[in-house]
Amino acid sequence: MRSASVSAVLTGTLALCGSVLAVPAAHAVETDVVIKKVSVNGGKSIVFGTSRTESFTISVTASDDSGIKNGGFLQIEREKEGEYWSYHGVPACTAVSATTSTCKLTVKLERDIDLPRNTLAGPWDVYVELNSKDGDHYGDVYGTHPVKRRSTLSVDATPEPVAKDRTITVTGKLARANWDKYTYAGYTAQPVRLQFRPKAGTTYTTVKTVTSDGTGKLKASVKATSDGYWRWNFAGTSTTAALKSAGDFVDVR
Repeated sequence: MRSASVSAVLTGTLALCGSVLAVPAAHAVETDVVIKKVSVNGGKSIVFGTSRTESFTISVTASDDSGIKNGGFLQIEREKEGEYWSYHGVPACTAVSATTSTCKLTVKLERDIDLPRNTLAGPWDVYVELNSKDGDHYGDVYGTHPVKRRSTLSVDATPEPVAKDRTITVTGKLARANWDKYTYAGYTAQPVRLQFRPKAGTTYTTVKTVTSDGTGKLKASVKATSDGYWRWNFAGTSTTAALKSAGDFVDVR
C-alpha cells in the first residue's frame, strides 16, 4: 500500500463556494459539533495531470455551542485493488461567530509528492475531524469527491478553405494523463461528439458522434455548407475529466 506524504499550506478564509457533499453517516459517538458545509476544490472535480504543481482546497464550516477549536484534521483518501493514497493535513480555523468557524486546508503538490496510481481515479472519501472548545469531537467520513485524470483533445479540419458543399475531414486525438508513467496516452473506445458553430453564431451543435480508435485518434467526414468552427466535445467519465477542444475555423467559398 502507498500513502502520499503531503506538505500543506494552511490558510483561513470565510469564503465557501461550490456544491455541498452528501449528508454524513451516523456517528458512533454522539457529539454537539455540527458540520454545516463541506467544499472540496470549490465543488469541482480534483483533476491531476502529470505535473506536481497541482493544488486544491478543503473547506469545512462547523458549529458548536462553545465554538470550534482551531486545528483538527482534514483528509481525502481512496483505497482500491491494494493501493491506498491520501492527501491530508491540519486546517486553520477562522471564527465566523461565537459558535461557528470555517476550517480550511490547502494542499499543494510539490517535487517530492507523488501523484496517485491510475487505478485510484474515481470517488475519494472526504474525512473530517474537528473538536469544540469544550471537548466535543467529530470524526467521520463526510462524503465522497471525484479525483480524475486530466484529458487533452486536439482538432484539425481540412481542407481549408473549401468549396461549398464539398467534404471536409475533421481529425483529432483524445488522450489522458497516465499517473503511473507521468505521461499522456491515447484514451481509446470513447464516444466524442463532433460539433459545429456558424461564424456568426454563439452555440455549438452536435453533428455526429465518433468513437476514439485504439490510439485515441478521432476522424469524421462531413459536408461543408457554411463558414464556421469545428470542435470535438468529450463528456468525460468517472475517472477522466471532460474537455472541449478549441474550435478550428473553416472558410467555405
